[in-house]
Amino acid sequence: MRRLRRIKILATLGPASSDSPMIRRLFEAGADVFRINMSHTSHENMRELVKTIRNVESSYGRPIGILVDLQGPKLRLGSFREGSIQLKNGESFVLDSEKTPGDNTRVQLPHPEILAALRPGDTLLLDDGKVRLIAEETSPERAITRVVIGGKMSDRKGVSLPDTDLPVSAMTPKDRADLE
Repeated sequence: MRRLRRIKILATLGPASSDSPMIRRLFEAGADVFRINMSHTSHENMRELVKTIRNVESSYGRPIGILVDLQGPKLRLGSFREGSIQLKNGESFVLDSEKTPGDNTRVQLPHPEILAALRPGDTLLLDDGKVRLIAEETSPERAITRVVIGGKMSDRKGVSLPDTDLPVSAMTPKDRADLE
């Protein structure tokens, strides 16, 4: 089953796509590489998935790629007094080191390394990029931001900083254990 193409098709394995018949169907439909997301997979489950993929591979006599997607560091907001808020374009919103629950004007950012590294003009993407903030004033205790793209924000949403150099390793202890 040789494929004459220059691209590779990647299929992410999950609860509905991780048994042998489904992996076989995905491979027959054109998948060249199977992705295992370690954010949601135990070591034992990963071993079983690799074994299943290798069994499918042996029956076709063609290599199948496996991509193990490591979780990396998890940077998250604190919690909100009411559980969630609505951020509107143009509003000011503060991220700070105070442990009290947030409201529609501020929330804790429990990562002092972020507050220390942020500079005016840096972008902050919240909740997988659904909400975008721009830092206007920064200090090691707080950052005053402007909402560029608003939306609903709730407890413990992820924070991504595409413009900021953070002094944290991209490899966490969990990632190292996953690699082992």
